[in-house]
Amino acid sequence: MVPAASSGSVSPPARLRILVIEDEKEITDPLAYSLGREGYETTVAHDGQEGLRKAQTLLPDLIILDLMLPGLPGLEVCRELRAGEKTRDIPIIILSAKAEEMDQVVGFSLGADDYVTKPFSVKVLLQRIKAIQRRFDGAGEPVDVIEHLNVRIDRVRHRAYVDDGELELTPTEFRLLECLIRQPGRAFTRHQLMDAAIGDGAIVLERTIDVHIKTLRRKLGSLDLIETVRGVGYRFRESGE
Repeated sequence: MVPAASSGSVSPPARLRILVIEDEKEITDPLAYSLGREGYETTVAHDGQEGLRKAQTLLPDLIILDLMLPGLPGLEVCRELRAGEKTRDIPIIILSAKAEEMDQVVGFSLGADDYVTKPFSVKVLLQRIKAIQRRFDGAGEPVDVIEHLNVRIDRVRHRAYVDDGELELTPTEFRLLECLIRQPGRAFTRHQLMDAAIGDGAIVLERTIDVHIKTLRRKLGSLDLIETVRGVGYRFRESGE
């Protein structure tokens, strides 16, 4: 449950973040548009490897997964997600042209939460998403407020704090901090941080991340909360020791 603001009003829930892993732009473009109109925050991946990487980096609230993907088949993506400690509980809706009962049985056996066959109605898919959303509402740990080592981010109000002092962050810095603090101790490459902080469609150099990290460290008031992993990228410190 998201706490009420100090004025007594209740803030709206944070936007549900959906990752669509589908290689056909004829499907992803209108689907992302429809999801956006419904208030969902949507990210798209067009092959299995990219989709798995984004799922592991962004930790979305729900995944829509095609089965016939280039690079890595959808069933293998599903298997990897269910095997991962951080991704095993993310709801997955399989989207596939394979309509045979056995295909659906295999999908469910690997841990899918729902199975929608192509061609599909966007309205029906939206209802399936809302049904899963209701099923998982209140389950697990809250994701709207994340806190670690006296750093707290509030996704609902889009605010960040250190020791109760509010930080003045740009949208990119906020997304970058959220990505790092959600998985303390995990080393992220610059490319992964670009996916999380910059977003799709942005034309930037990986070294741009270094500039954002430098600014973020200064605003946090500590150089060692965000650690440099030589030859890899960056990670948020796992413990206070």
